Amino acid sequence: MSNWPEDSVNVRYMVHDVQAAVAFYTIHLGFTPNTAFLPAFAEVTRGNLRLLLAGPDSTAGRPMPDGRIPEPGGWNRIHLIVDDLTAEVDRLRAAGVSFRNDIVTGPGGRQILLEDPSGNPVELFQPAEAR
Repeated sequence: MSNWPEDSVNVRYMVHDVQAAVAFYTIHLGFTPNTAFLPAFAEVTRGNLRLLLAGPDSTAGRPMPDGRIPEPGGWNRIHLIVDDLTAEVDRLRAAGVSFRNDIVTGPGGRQILLEDPSGNPVELFQPAEAR
């Protein structure tokens, strides 16, 4: 039986450096550190999101039977809602955070993709005003 609430969302990201990932998510994106088994693994939380940060030495980092090795990056991502996207982007750029694109606007709101230190994407999203 899990110690996590039934409504929690659990996401695993492969990272190159677990300690750097914990620092990034806690300093820049408001996560709280939780369990850590450094240098292999750590978890951070934000609301009901539990983000599992698995390094190369973690069980999740072991090669697959066909030889593929789990690695960071890709396009699947966590999606964080913010109140003021422009202010968040300005704050994060000033802190040296890397972005994949500029802010884009669509019918549902505005969004941008940033990268954690291992290249995993995080989407910041500001919903459109209700019409």
